[in-house]
Amino acid sequence: MALYCIGDIQGCDSALGRLLDEIGFSASRDTVYLLGDLVNRGPESAAVLRRCMQQGDALRPLLGNHDLHLLAAAHGARKPSRKDTLEQVLKADDRDAMLDWLRRQPLMRTHLHAGERLAMVHAGLLPAWTVDEALALASEVQQVLRGPGLSDFLHQMYGNGPDRWDPALTGMDRLRTIVNAMTRLRFCSADGVMDFESTEGAQKPPEGLMPWFDVPGRRAASTLLAFGHWSTLGLLDRPDTLAMDTGCVWGGCLSAMRFGATLADRELLQVHCEQSQQPG
Repeated sequence: MALYCIGDIQGCDSALGRLLDEIGFSASRDTVYLLGDLVNRGPESAAVLRRCMQQGDALRPLLGNHDLHLLAAAHGARKPSRKDTLEQVLKADDRDAMLDWLRRQPLMRTHLHAGERLAMVHAGLLPAWTVDEALALASEVQQVLRGPGLSDFLHQMYGNGPDRWDPALTGMDRLRTIVNAMTRLRFCSADGVMDFESTEGAQKPPEGLMPWFDVPGRRAASTLLAFGHWSTLGLLDRPDTLAMDTGCVWGGCLSAMRFGATLADRELLQVHCEQSQQPG
C-alpha cells in the first residue's frame, strides 16, 4: 500500500488520469489524498467528481474554496464568474448526486503513517490552532455542510471578516473564520490577522505580513502539514510544510507526493498539463 497527496486539480480530469497512471495507482492498494479545489477553471469538473465517487475510499478529497463555490452557485448563493467552468456540473443529469457527495467531504484530514501524523488542509491553519483544535473546528463546519442548514450557511459564507480567530466567536462569524482560514489563507500577521488581498508568492509578502506557515510559534508546526491553494508559491517541501499546488490549470504540472517508510521519505511525481486559463 502506498500513500500519496495530490495538489489542486481544478477540473483537469485528463491530467489527473495521467498522474494516477504515472504513479501506478490501485484503488485496492493505495490511498490518495486530494488537497482541495477538485473543480472549476479547468474543462472537466464533472469528470473529476465522478472519478472520485467511483473510487470510494481510495481517493480521499478535502474541500477547497472552489469546491465551496460550486456548492454556493448550486444553491443560488453566488453567481458564477466569467472564469468559472461549473456549468457541466450544474446542468448534469447526475448533478444532485455529485453535489451531495461534495457536501459530505471534510475541510481537513489527518493520516497516521508509520507512527507519524500527516495533516492536510486546502489553504492553511491559523498560528493559534493545534492540529487537534483545527480538526474540531473543521468538524463544526462539516456538520453544517451535511445538515439541513446548508443553503443558509452558503448564503452567509462569503466575507473577509472576522479577520482573526477568537475562541469566543459564535454563529456565522465563527464558521466563516474557520472556512476562510482553511480554504483561503496565504498571508497573516504574527498575531494571526488574515490577509485575503495578496496572491503573490511567499517572496513578496505584504508589509507586516508573512506566509502563515512562517509565523513564529505556530502551534501546529510539529506536524507535517500538506496543503494546496497557492499556485504562485508552487512546490514547497520542508520538514513541517508541504505545498502541492503547482498550477495545473495554468499550464503547470499536477503533482503527487509519494510517502515511503516515513513521512520524511518522499518522492515527487508530476505530469505536465495543458493550459486551461491564463493567470490573472
